[in-house]
Amino acid sequence: MAQVYISIGSNIEPRRYIHAGLADMQEYFGPLTLSAVYESEAVGFQGDNFYNLVAGFETSLDIEQVANTLHIIETNNDRKRTDKRFSARTLDLDILLYDDLIITDKVPRDEILKYAFVLLPLSEIAPDLKHPITGQTYAELWQSFDKKEQALWRVSVGL
Repeated sequence: MAQVYISIGSNIEPRRYIHAGLADMQEYFGPLTLSAVYESEAVGFQGDNFYNLVAGFETSLDIEQVANTLHIIETNNDRKRTDKRFSARTLDLDILLYDDLIITDKVPRDEILKYAFVLLPLSEIAPDLKHPITGQTYAELWQSFDKKEQALWRVSVGL
């Protein structure tokens, strides 16, 4: 079984789509380990704030099957595909980690080291897990992260 971590984000009806996305993920992947939910300003464009969290699960599916399933879940939750990388989203599901697999430009996802809204929730549910490239734990990475550049705050969405 592979251990997988997924970042989840939404800034269009985020409570609705995060709840629906998590229900779909549980249906496909089984029990999920969830971080707290954090709100942050949009990055890369002007838009409504995002809600973000990280979910972990074990699966026997390979990484492509997981990616395809996440794509189906996004589509089923009204995700509109645009050519813009940074835009409003009903549901954004990205594979952060798939075991210790390293695939250039895919996993581990570079957002882990760049964005507080990814690293903090990941460090909550996998503090002792080591980043497959840096070798540091996610707790260590969060401790040394420059928290002044990206404001985020915990929100309650009733998960």
